[in-house]
Amino acid sequence: MNLVLDYTREYKKKTPQSAKLFAKSAKLHVNGVSHNIRFYEPYPFVVKSSTGKNLVDVDSNKYTDYWMGHWSLILGHRQKNVKDALKKQIEKSWMYGTVNMQTILLSELISKAVPVAEKIRYVTSGTEATMYAVRLARSVTGKKIIAKIDGGWHGYTSDLLKSVNWPFTESESSGVVNEEKIVSIPYNDLEASLFILKKHSNDLAGVIIEPVLGGGGCIPAESDYLKGIQEFCKKNNSLFILDEIVTGFRFRYGCIYPTMKLDPDIVTLGKITGGGMAIGVMCGKKEIMEYADTTGKKKSERSYVGGGTFSANPTSMTAGFATLSILKNNKSIYSTINSIGDYARKELTKAFDGKGVVTGKGSLFMTHFVNNGTVEITNAAQAAKCDTRALHDYHFKMIAHDGIFFLPGKLGAISYTHTKQDIKKMVLATSDYLH
Repeated sequence: MNLVLDYTREYKKKTPQSAKLFAKSAKLHVNGVSHNIRFYEPYPFVVKSSTGKNLVDVDSNKYTDYWMGHWSLILGHRQKNVKDALKKQIEKSWMYGTVNMQTILLSELISKAVPVAEKIRYVTSGTEATMYAVRLARSVTGKKIIAKIDGGWHGYTSDLLKSVNWPFTESESSGVVNEEKIVSIPYNDLEASLFILKKHSNDLAGVIIEPVLGGGGCIPAESDYLKGIQEFCKKNNSLFILDEIVTGFRFRYGCIYPTMKLDPDIVTLGKITGGGMAIGVMCGKKEIMEYADTTGKKKSERSYVGGGTFSANPTSMTAGFATLSILKNNKSIYSTINSIGDYARKELTKAFDGKGVVTGKGSLFMTHFVNNGTVEITNAAQAAKCDTRALHDYHFKMIAHDGIFFLPGKLGAISYTHTKQDIKKMVLATSDYLH
């Protein structure tokens, strides 16, 4: 406890301007932030600029960043090609509100890289993409129940705001209705999941799953588990929806699902596909996506899937196209960052020496402080039962003392601007905290 107080004092001494500015922010914004997870005690530092792998705060402290814009910046902050493309676009304009060439160019890249993307609809956030995916599934099947994973996070849409945080049996929020139309299944436990799905099979519109559980603990799905869920959906005439908002274009050029021989009906994308700009993508098989075409349809026949004022805006489309073009033409980026991720998990596991479990895949990783003899974490319940307070303290120590930034309690993402030397620095900081 004394160490935490010491690090808090050190942090406050280094961030006086952030303290003043965040006090102002707290007067203007709910809890001082515009996304719940961005707040941490005693206050979050206020960023002045970012470049490559680094954030710089208003007190001129520099941090090696592993949060990387909610994991969206696979090429790093302020990547030159993306920045130059945005500058050129802004000279033309940054908002049209009409069909534009930039959207067509980005969609051509996505449709060639993601086999299921026979038709695409853009929105401005992952939350909107999953919200519409669920609505579409209900329209196509005529059924109402959606199944999701314990610990699965698909944004703040009311249709999926259930069993996100431990204990999963408690409602996540007041103001949410029709929670009985959402059922929850345990990750990587096919027998238990099928038992629940069969109970609701008559009214099951679809199942939505992340192939790597992001907010639930950075836990990869077992291939046989996903295949088993998909097989049930096909036989039951329910839609199989993969949420690849985090994983799309993260481990390879395209989605992760083809490597697992999966055949989803709908895939949602986001983050990397926007190159750091606001985006959400819903794509899927033509015969399913056509339900969103309102032309000549009665209200009862259509799935009213919109977009919004800023959907497919030229700046997001431009940044996304620039980012995906770089990834397409330099696929060695993936072998580089995935190998650094493997190195990070290996070295962190050594540093923890049985006190923790390191999960993840490719360039994503997360540490879990075990307190019950756990040696493996395969679902969100196991992750939630770890010492999450110690995880927050560990991340805060690195912010305050080592100039390393993780959003406390969250997983880390490696970008193309990180090096093995950065990992070595993080491992040393980890050893310092543990000993």
